[in-house]
Amino acid sequence: MAFMPERKAGTRGSHRWGVLLLAHGAPDRLEDIPEFLLMVRGGRPLPEPAVAEIAERYRRIGGGSPLLKLTNLQAAALAERLNRSRAIEELPPVQVYVGMRNWKPFIAESMRRLADEGVEQVVAVCLAPQNSRTSVGLYRARTFEAVEQFAPGLKVEFVESWHDNASLIAAFHEKISQALESAERVAGVAVPVIFTAHSVPEKTIADGDPYEAQVRETAALVAKTLALDRWTVAFQSQGMSSEPWIGPTVESKIDELVAQGYRHVLIAPIGFVSDHVEILYDIDVVFREHGKARGMTVWRSESLNDSPLLITALASIVSSAVRQSEVKVQESGARSPESGARSQRTKD
Repeated sequence: MAFMPERKAGTRGSHRWGVLLLAHGAPDRLEDIPEFLLMVRGGRPLPEPAVAEIAERYRRIGGGSPLLKLTNLQAAALAERLNRSRAIEELPPVQVYVGMRNWKPFIAESMRRLADEGVEQVVAVCLAPQNSRTSVGLYRARTFEAVEQFAPGLKVEFVESWHDNASLIAAFHEKISQALESAERVAGVAVPVIFTAHSVPEKTIADGDPYEAQVRETAALVAKTLALDRWTVAFQSQGMSSEPWIGPTVESKIDELVAQGYRHVLIAPIGFVSDHVEILYDIDVVFREHGKARGMTVWRSESLNDSPLLITALASIVSSAVRQSEVKVQESGARSPESGARSQRTKD
């Protein structure tokens, strides 16, 4: 699905820009889970008990994931925000597309559509702020495979990470401060915060992946804006494989806080921007049950979803990428007489 208002007559500019928001993808119906899991695992089937366990997780969060619905809301809000300013500058509108790596609409489908609709340049933004080859790296590979197959002339500005974007930090601050205020009102004392993000294999980090460092930097930036005294970072949703994944786990951090006498904790997921199974099940069900069994009340800050501050962050990232690309084109044109002639003919 693409989001774009009608183009007004008289807008200037010859290059049609598009934005491609990239996400993991998730089924919104229980009956799609077996096929979805095959996509995630590259066609390798899981044992039936494992499939049934995962299906039960989705059943407990309402029968499916809200991820696609929320990503479409983000895309629509981003298109409106970008095109409001572009209309003032009499620039052609920007279309915003959604592409999923492991479910519909697949990245390849979206790439084919934006090429068919005449988009010439695209900014690709992965909706995972911290960069890892296990996530952003895979989105990048899938994106350029689709470009080669469906849009070989398309110019792509791929955003590698945006973990320290000021508006992203402000968006997390807003949600966490609201949750912390509610938790401390009930607790009557200061409540510690556990910042969480998805775990990755230890080998990934040992090979030089920046992900863990970027997660910790995001947490530190948010903690500073909140002036937190007691906070830590943990990694959740470790994979179903025999290889070791990075920690500490959220459960271990909850246990530590219980041992120190705390009875309330706020979990603040900063590695995710939308509600999905890792939030609605892993945190809201598993971690809350783990805490309750130990006399601990587990609170959670709301996901950003279509937060206006998140949309501001995305708009700033896209606008910056567009400006940088246009500067490169101008510099290239200034160095090349032929390019300059083509540019002049376009203006005429």
